[in-house]
Amino acid sequence: MFELKNKEENQFHFNLKAKNGQIILSSEIYTSKAAAKNGIASIQKNCTDDIRYERKTAKNGKFYFNLKATNGQIIGSSQMYTSESGMENGIKSVKENAPNSEIKEL
Repeated sequence: MFELKNKEENQFHFNLKAKNGQIILSSEIYTSKAAAKNGIASIQKNCTDDIRYERKTAKNGKFYFNLKATNGQIIGSSQMYTSESGMENGIKSVKENAPNSEIKEL
């Protein structure tokens, strides 16, 4: 499920959560609800294409990934993972959960 939050005036953010409630992908801050919903639609459109995932290693040695739109813009970022296999499982979870997830507004 996508949880769409109004953080402050003109600041919207969303998280994609797995069935167990764990956050698997987070968005940037958007200046309107419509823009945030467009971000969710972009994730749903791009999440099944493996080439859209940028796999990264942080300075502390942990692994994470960014999901990019066709224009190269980052549309979602993962949490930090202690192992590369954990990161790959996170990508698999996004691919499985995002395409048909409902949007819950908080």
